Amino acid sequence: MNSKTYNTWRMITSRIFIFVSVLSLVACQPTLWGAPPPPPTLTQPTATLALSFSPTFSPTFTPMPPTAAPTPVVLNAAQIWASPSVPSYLRQVFQNWGFQVLAEEQQSANLYLDVVQPVPGALHVSTWTYALVAPFPTLVDDVTTQDLLAAWRASSLGPFSGVPLLMEESTLATFTAIFGEPAAGAVQVVPADQLLETAWTQMPAWAIIPFEQIQPKWKVLMVDGQSPIQKGFDASIYPLIASYRLMCVNPCQVPSDPEFSFHNYDPSKLTTVILTGVTALVRATAKTMDVKGILYPAEAIRDMLREADVLHINNEVPFYGGCPPPDPNQAKQIFCSAPRYMQLLTDIGTDVVELSGDHFADYHEIAMYETLDIYKEYNMPYYGGGINVEEGKKPLLMEVNGNKLMFIGCNYKTVYASATDTIPGAVPCDFDYMTEQIAYYRSLGYMPIATYQYHEFDSPEARPQQILDFRLMADAGAVIVSGSQAHVPQVMEFYQDAFIHYGLGNLFFDQVSKTGPKITQREFIDRHVFYDGQYLGVELVTTFLEDYARPRYMTEEERIKFLTLYFDESGWDFSQAGQ
Repeated sequence: MNSKTYNTWRMITSRIFIFVSVLSLVACQPTLWGAPPPPPTLTQPTATLALSFSPTFSPTFTPMPPTAAPTPVVLNAAQIWASPSVPSYLRQVFQNWGFQVLAEEQQSANLYLDVVQPVPGALHVSTWTYALVAPFPTLVDDVTTQDLLAAWRASSLGPFSGVPLLMEESTLATFTAIFGEPAAGAVQVVPADQLLETAWTQMPAWAIIPFEQIQPKWKVLMVDGQSPIQKGFDASIYPLIASYRLMCVNPCQVPSDPEFSFHNYDPSKLTTVILTGVTALVRATAKTMDVKGILYPAEAIRDMLREADVLHINNEVPFYGGCPPPDPNQAKQIFCSAPRYMQLLTDIGTDVVELSGDHFADYHEIAMYETLDIYKEYNMPYYGGGINVEEGKKPLLMEVNGNKLMFIGCNYKTVYASATDTIPGAVPCDFDYMTEQIAYYRSLGYMPIATYQYHEFDSPEARPQQILDFRLMADAGAVIVSGSQAHVPQVMEFYQDAFIHYGLGNLFFDQVSKTGPKITQREFIDRHVFYDGQYLGVELVTTFLEDYARPRYMTEEERIKFLTLYFDESGWDFSQAGQ
């Protein structure tokens, strides 16, 4: 995580404060790709659609006020004794400000930094948000504060009963000050760089980590329904927040100005992106919408979809004013949607449309031109298809809450990729172009999201060629590779630094089974989380399609059964908490 420029301060010498300002120090992470390469030799994406898009949504939070410009101290800098509870990242922040941070020589320090109980209006207080986490393939989603405190006391309450909480030394010192001494065996101390591997090895496992250590292979557990990676996070009722205060050894006094405080969590830097599977507002889905209302399909999940900063919809079917009335018994697979159904996409807050679908060209150029005009009318950017192959293959670039995102996609089945130099449609996969673009924009700080309209399969496993093709995008630098095509959801994996989900299943499509296993009715909706230029990971939302049109949240029993199957199929057959 990149450090910022911080407020500076005035130092204590000869029992008198001498206030001196100098330039602040900036600590920067090395880039993943080194110096940016020259632009690709292929046509560089400059489409107005991609580069001029400005999200019209606004965050629901109040941005944190900027802190005053800091200046580190002079060469004879004040020494701070940092207690064992202080996180390493916060120690580094004070070092960047020009302090000498001491780990052991408390007696020689003239200032100290330690965990404190929050005091309203106190100066020099740094607020630290922690996360309760478990290995990604964990079935438990939420615990209560009572469960957490019971585990701290080694009682038998809660789903992780008997499972020690993993944490590093500074986290233990912090929460010992807050919760009291843990019971014997309640906590297992592990070095920070070994926590993730230890947790996966010891499943079932859980841990408390500072927010800045969240990474994709962790699952962030909710505590009393609160999670710092969700948009509705309420810090006032969340138990895993600590305060550290800079104080002066008696009898001196810390100056009131400038303010020395730092926070490891800023909601204005959080971006959520929801990826979805197949949408096709046709046949029985469209008929149901005509009877029960155009907005009916999203009734149960509307709020969740609208909450995302960026909602992706893979709409495979064109809008066409000449579209015949929907026929649930339609035998021939030639699809179109009435333009009035666009109300559903606008109501759920669609921000990005993928056009790589198999049926975009079903009603030929006239319907595709009309569809593109509709999306432009609603300021709804698209990718994976377009007015010609040149427009359709270009990446869609966005910057949301400071996070730079790139979408790129294609149709793997060339028979459905109708776009040419002069004809609109879905675009065929050009792997050389896609990997070149992904690598180039990753070098510029974008976090690429690659989506495929791939072959459809009737079982969860990924096929050998599919694995090679999806991993190719991750090798190029994509942080997410997602299959938009699947009617039957497919497995997922972590590969390199990427999360790959080979198929999400349907979203709004009428594939309801009257007999046998309802494999086309089970759906993944993937909510991806980005923070301050980093990809933090994904939350798996699970829904069940009913009434030919309407996904609803799975019951707890349905969700556990569904996730158990897909975790096992993904090679994560681990013991689970509470089982």
